[in-house]
This record gives sequence, C-alpha cells and structure tokens, in this order.
Amino acid sequence: MKKNEKTPNDQSSILHSPSSILFPLSVKNDFVFNPSPRDFTVEEIPLYEFSGSGEHLIVQVRKKGLSTWELTDLLSNRFGIPRRQIGYAGLKDKHALTTQYLSLPASVEKELEKFEHEGVKILETTRHENKLRVGHLKGNRFRLRFKKVLGVQKEKIDRVLDWIEAYGMPNYFGEQRFGTEGNNWQEGKAIVEGKLRIRERKMREFLVSAYQSKLFNNWLSRRIGINRLLEEFSESEVEGIEKLPADTLAGTKEQEHFFKILAGDWMMHYPYGRLFVAEDLASEAAKFAAKDRCPTGLLPGKKVKRSLNPARIIEREYDDERIAEQGSRRYAWVFPEDIGRRYVPEKAHYELSFTLPKGSYATVLVAMLKGEFN
Repeated sequence: MKKNEKTPNDQSSILHSPSSILFPLSVKNDFVFNPSPRDFTVEEIPLYEFSGSGEHLIVQVRKKGLSTWELTDLLSNRFGIPRRQIGYAGLKDKHALTTQYLSLPASVEKELEKFEHEGVKILETTRHENKLRVGHLKGNRFRLRFKKVLGVQKEKIDRVLDWIEAYGMPNYFGEQRFGTEGNNWQEGKAIVEGKLRIRERKMREFLVSAYQSKLFNNWLSRRIGINRLLEEFSESEVEGIEKLPADTLAGTKEQEHFFKILAGDWMMHYPYGRLFVAEDLASEAAKFAAKDRCPTGLLPGKKVKRSLNPARIIEREYDDERIAEQGSRRYAWVFPEDIGRRYVPEKAHYELSFTLPKGSYATVLVAMLKGEFN
C-alpha cells in the first residue's frame, strides 16, 4: 500500500473533510446572516389562479414578527371565527418579511376592510370556490442579505452556489421545523409510543409530523454519508464500512450525480409527477442528472409506499410503522431556480435571491453556504 493511500477505515476524515470536491458541505464560511424582515423576505407562489368567485375569500397578506399560526390565531380572535375555517397553503417564517395567501369565510369581507395591525398588511383579496389547503402552492421566492462578506467569503459563496446551480441541494427539513429548542419531534415520538397524549388534533398531527420529518432527515444524512464515501472508495468497500449486504450499492459508483440512486428507490418526476420504482439505474441516474426526476425519501405513516430492496435495507432503519398518521414520500433532492447574486463590496453585503419548490427550506441552502453540515 502506498504511503498516502486511503483505506476504508479513514471514513471519518472523508465525511468531515473540507476538501470534498463533489459535495462542498464542510467548507466553513463565517459570513453573518441574521434572519429579520430587513434581510430575509419570502413570497409565496400560488399553485393556480384563483377563480374570482365562490364562498371563500382569498387574502394576500404581508406579515412580519408573526408565524402563520400566530396570524391565524389573530384573525380567528379578531373576526370571531374558528381557526379551522382559516386556510393556508404553507407555514411562513416568523423572522422574515413574508407574503402568503390565506382563505377566510366570505362573511368576514366587510370586517376585513377595517382590519389593521402593525405586523400585517392586506395586499389584495379575491374569491375562490375552495378553502386553501396545506401544499396548495407552487413554491416560494426568497431574498436574503448576508453581511460581513469579505473577498474570501464571497468566493466561497460563489463556489457553493455554482455547485448548487449545477447539482441542486438536499431537501432537508430546516431547523425551524423542529421548534425553538429543536426537540418537538421527541414529543411526536412520545405520542407514537403512547407515552404522551395531546387532545388537540392539529397540534398532535403537527408534533407527529415533526417526528416523521426527523426520521426523513436522518435517512437523508445516512444516504449523503454513503455518497461521500463513494467519492473515495469502491462500492464493495463502502458496503463493508456501512455493514450493508453485498451488492446493495451495485450500479452507484458510475452515476454522474453526487446523490446516488439505489435499485428499489421510489422516484418522482420533477418538479411534480407520479411515483415509480427505480429499475434501470443508469437511465434513471441520467434523467436525475438532467433534473427531470428525483429520488424520494420516506415520511413514515399509513398508506405510503415503502421502497423495495436493496434501497429498503437502509430505509427500514428510519421507518416507524407504529405511526397512525398519513405517510408520504418527499423529494430527497431539489433544484433551486432563478438564482440571482449581487455583491456590494463597499458594505460587504451579499444579496441572494432564488426560488424553491413547496416544502423546501431556504435555511438549508444557507447552511450549505456556511458549511454547517457535518
């Protein structure tokens, strides 16, 4: 063996190496980003045009200093209507200037004309036949301002953004999904285990969904770790490191994209489309690299498709079949669009804009730029 040749036992240094060429997660970058309405804006992109008629009032709202749940509580109390009658397509960050759509009963239209709040501005209203439901949006446009970005930091940001433009990014749930302390998923797990009872259905479902999200994130981290090992070692060597059966990773090393597809993965056309099982790995990998489709990960629950072997061998470790709530599959990878960059050297500011599909987190992209992944 040559003096500097790596062995499978060197995986720790590979997983945390700042010199990883294909996946620049560990390149630390110490610019400043403090989410605030001045430096972080989000604009919701509707899934469809509203009809202009119907029994539901669609309200476009710009808010700051309020979460979507706090906003719905505010409107519920102000208009004397149950919170369940207020619809929204997605939850928006409290620490940003956000624009989103809500649906209210049309009966509050006159009262809404008098509505005033320092953190809320009504931009426009229209009518629609249906109440808005979670997920009824196409995506979100983000604008962020980073501070204390000097020449070296700018170059690092540019390099990672170049990589993201070419290859996309992992579709982790962001930290805000797990509450202020980052542990609301533990309450969700306790509910599933029968150790905690929550009477309010919406809160119970929210906590369980945080647990589902945590399992997904853990699965995604495992797959990314395997892919990083594949940058350095053969398929059989990585199977040995990860204690996987022989041929679990067959056909992965030759794939063009960093994120390797396994036989038995459930794929989905991108940015939306039907689910289907990956069989011809070479063909599916080429179409994934072309941003035509993506592999998906499991959000455990009832009535959800589980992957097939060999992909299921890994997925099974991050499943919990005790979960009674609805399960689903989520893109493991997404491709940010319309990335815009502007550097202001005299202020050491870096202004970034981009669009993400629904359910994806801008804070995950920021974490990549800051090299905060392990």
